[in-house]
Amino acid sequence: MSQSYNRGLIEDFSRWREFQAGMWAWIFHKFTGWVLIGYLFTHIAVLSTAIPAANGATMMFQGSETDVFTGTIVSLEGLLLVRILEVGLLAVAVFHMLNGTRLLLVDLGVGLEAQDKSFYASLILTGAITVASVPTFIAGAF
Repeated sequence: MSQSYNRGLIEDFSRWREFQAGMWAWIFHKFTGWVLIGYLFTHIAVLSTAIPAANGATMMFQGSETDVFTGTIVSLEGLLLVRILEVGLLAVAVFHMLNGTRLLLVDLGVGLEAQDKSFYASLILTGAITVASVPTFIAGAF
């Protein structure tokens, strides 16, 4: 016979204050995984504009004739919003990668005692890498 545990109300949103670093790591890892999956489908949808370009279709872009794929990518890269979203994508991917590596090491038994510290280190390293890359991403938007 299985036992039932009182886990509280699902609607009790004040419980987030009780979360430890491991729970936040799990939540962020799941969130970043879903964001990366969403980006993958969006990326495929945008790149599907290359299909007409394979047949030699061209378009006028900034006064010159270019293929559809190149024109689409260049016009998207010129938008500041797309540049900001790329910085966010970098932050999501870096955190997901670092946290996944941290989880792999924990599963192997390395750093079991320092899970909280390694989670905070992955957050700090993600922030540092993202902030250091902002000039590179934003440079061509202005």
